[in-house]
Order: sequence, then C-alpha cells, then structure tokens
Amino acid sequence: MNSTNKIPKATAKRLPIYYRYLRYLHEDGKDRVSSTELSEAVKVDSATIRRDFSYFGALGKRGYGYDVEDLMHFFSKTLKQDRLTNVALIGVGNLGHALLNYNFHQNNNMRISAAFDINKEIVGTIQSGVPVYPMEDMVQQLKMQQIDVVMLTVPTSAAQEAANNLVKAEVKGILNFTPIRISVPDHVRVQNVDLANELQTLIYFIDHYKTDDKDSLLPLD
Repeated sequence: MNSTNKIPKATAKRLPIYYRYLRYLHEDGKDRVSSTELSEAVKVDSATIRRDFSYFGALGKRGYGYDVEDLMHFFSKTLKQDRLTNVALIGVGNLGHALLNYNFHQNNNMRISAAFDINKEIVGTIQSGVPVYPMEDMVQQLKMQQIDVVMLTVPTSAAQEAANNLVKAEVKGILNFTPIRISVPDHVRVQNVDLANELQTLIYFIDHYKTDDKDSLLPLD
C-alpha cells in the first residue's frame, strides 16, 4: 500500500492491538500465526483481520499464515515504533502524575519528554524524570523540541485556551483527557479519552446487554 493512501479509521485503531500481540508471540518464540489464532487472541473476527492486513498488500501466505517476526517488524515501522517518539504532557495534576509514572517506553517506543503546568511548586522541577516547564513557555518549548504529539490533562476551564496555544505550537495530535470537546483546525488530530464516559458506558452495558454476546450487544428482555 502506498504510504499516502489512507486506511479506514477502524482498521487503524486495531493496528496497535495486532502489533502488541505479535510482540508477545515473538517474545514467546513463536514463528508463525494464522488469522484464526490471531482472531481468538485479540477478539477480532478472522475475516476482519484478513481485510485489515489486505490494505498493506500480501503480508501472509496461503496455507502458511503469517511470519510473526516479519509481521511484527512491518507493523513496528507502520506505527513508527522503530524510532522513539517524544510527547508532551500539558497539565501535571493527579491524572498527569499518573501518566508521568506510566512506563510508555517499556511497552511502546514513546516517552514523555516535557511537561507543562501553572503550579509554581513543580515548575522548574523534574517529575518522574520529566522536566516541568511553565505554561507560558509551552509554545516555544514544543517548537524548539519538535514535539508533535501532546496529552492534554488540564482542568476543563483551561482546555480550549490550551488547545489554541497547542495549535500555535504547530502540534499535529492531541490526546484529550478533558471531558469537553476542544475545537482545533482540521489539520490537528484529536483523540478524546473520557474515562468517566467509558465507565458509565460499561455500567450501562452490564445492566442492559447480554454478557455472552459482546459483539451483537443484544438488549436484555
């Protein structure tokens, strides 16, 4: 597949899942895997897996399956896991501290290399190995450090202003942990992570849907 062509968003969201399991198989010494085996492990039907892989050309062989190491390296490059990606954290509150303590580099080739906050007690300090800068230096630092991706964990009231400044800093992607939907230009990609909403959805599904049919999600009688 030409790198300029787009794949469906649903497929793109599944790629890290495939990559993570292939890494597990490789570490376990497995040489090859079938779409059926992948299906059972990642809970995605085999037809969908084959269709996802087809966007990238002939990744497997009929009757053989997929070479684990080759496929792992292919998705590593596709997901840019073959090189280190630096990201920034905007807002070092309770959630921000938790993210700083999460070892992104161990499981993925990413690391938080800079953090920003208004709290004068932590500005200018090193938190979990990450330097914390004042918010007024954010645009300059992000440009200087060439950071394209940030995680936004500021209070709701400060989210849009922070987003406006991130656009000025020419970031390309924002992982938004705030409960509001920020407005940014079309060239900036936003992924919203609403933990409360996800928990409420899970509770609703438990109360209203059959647990033995997760794919069809049939309502309880």
